[in-house]
Amino acid sequence: MSLSTDELAVYFDYLRFPSISAAPAHQQDCRDCANWLVELLAKWGLASALHETDGHPIVLAHTARESSKQTLLIYGHYDVQPVEPLALWETPPFEPSLREGLVHARGATDNKGQTAALLIGLRRLLGRGPLPVNLVIFIEGGEEIGSPYLADFISTHRPQIACDGVLVCDTSLVTAGWPAITLGLRGIVCLEILIHGPAKDLHSGIFGGATANPAQALSRILARATDADGRITIPGLYDDVLPVSNKELISWQVLPWTAEWFTATTRCSAPTGEQNYSLLERVWARPTFEINGLTSGHQGSGSKTIIPATALAKISLRLVPNQDPDVIAALVATWLNQQIAAEGFVGEVTIDHGGYPFFTPPENPLVHAAEIALTQTFGRAPAFTREGISIPIASLLQREMKVPIILAGLGLADCNAHSPNESFPISHLELGAQFLENYVAQLGSSAAPSHTTSPNELHS
Repeated sequence: MSLSTDELAVYFDYLRFPSISAAPAHQQDCRDCANWLVELLAKWGLASALHETDGHPIVLAHTARESSKQTLLIYGHYDVQPVEPLALWETPPFEPSLREGLVHARGATDNKGQTAALLIGLRRLLGRGPLPVNLVIFIEGGEEIGSPYLADFISTHRPQIACDGVLVCDTSLVTAGWPAITLGLRGIVCLEILIHGPAKDLHSGIFGGATANPAQALSRILARATDADGRITIPGLYDDVLPVSNKELISWQVLPWTAEWFTATTRCSAPTGEQNYSLLERVWARPTFEINGLTSGHQGSGSKTIIPATALAKISLRLVPNQDPDVIAALVATWLNQQIAAEGFVGEVTIDHGGYPFFTPPENPLVHAAEIALTQTFGRAPAFTREGISIPIASLLQREMKVPIILAGLGLADCNAHSPNESFPISHLELGAQFLENYVAQLGSSAAPSHTTSPNELHS
């Protein structure tokens, strides 16, 4: 089935809303976009409503629930990134244009294009009669600002959004024509370490040799955090790390992100990190300790021969499935404070923020159904990937709803998401619609689960 004029019009109308959640001037535009979605879904025959939050409204719609059927929740977000620098756009960001098979507009891929593809598939399904599963549509307006009100909303609307699994299309294919299911994302912990030395900067000629230097002490502490093989030395840090399954490891062996690709992209001589693990294991499935900023003493031009009064470092750790950011933050802070004391200094370790990692096992029945549906749609089996970045919404949905979260994106790495001239292949609207149709059919052919999956079961 090919994309109809009406289906394309829905997508273009969606893109015309300047629903920039971060900009107060566009608050009404976000509300207008949400109302448009409510009216669209109601016109298609769903029970649809706008729900207020402390920020931008949330759109909820659903088919009639039948207890004998599985329930799939489709998550998306209607808010988009700011458009600056505007001068770099070839066409106005909220006037969608089709050029050489690509639709150009802000939100074209993130996330209106991917959401629109699923909505088109939904419309087709509704036109054929009763569905073999229950569907819930959940589209929020604050993802680009961190979904600050989403956890509260979920806790107060559990009956309306109860489901057996969540489908999120907000990631990317491996390459054009090669689908992917993103099983894991890393979490994060950010800290700051400040070491106090002399009461003020001192002349290094008068006091050097007999005065402890906080910059040198901090350098020694940071150097001790990892060993020569790239392993983090902080006790207990690896205790809860979830091993990678053989199914994932086999899938990763054929992916295009090789050491050669990595060195060409980073312009570094060779990948570093834990030497007993493959490149993709290092960036997807192993924790990291990174120095993000390092400040002490004179930073201007020329020399200033001092012993600095203080030294400061900003640190982040990427976490992997099963690691709790609060536990890791406490471990790291305790270790850093011990190291400061061992160096004979006083200082402070401040925990800035943290975020949970995310993981859905490839053996999960809903993942298997998505694997079959993607294979049917693309004519090629999906890769089971992870990403080294953190996407807070995935872990938030999993923690709050305690069901499998299926990340199966329709974007491409070169779609310029968050950048000027954002784009989305027009053909991916059809592929996304077909994927949803195939996925619903697969879920409908299996029995509804007898219980809700717990977080421990998700990680077992």
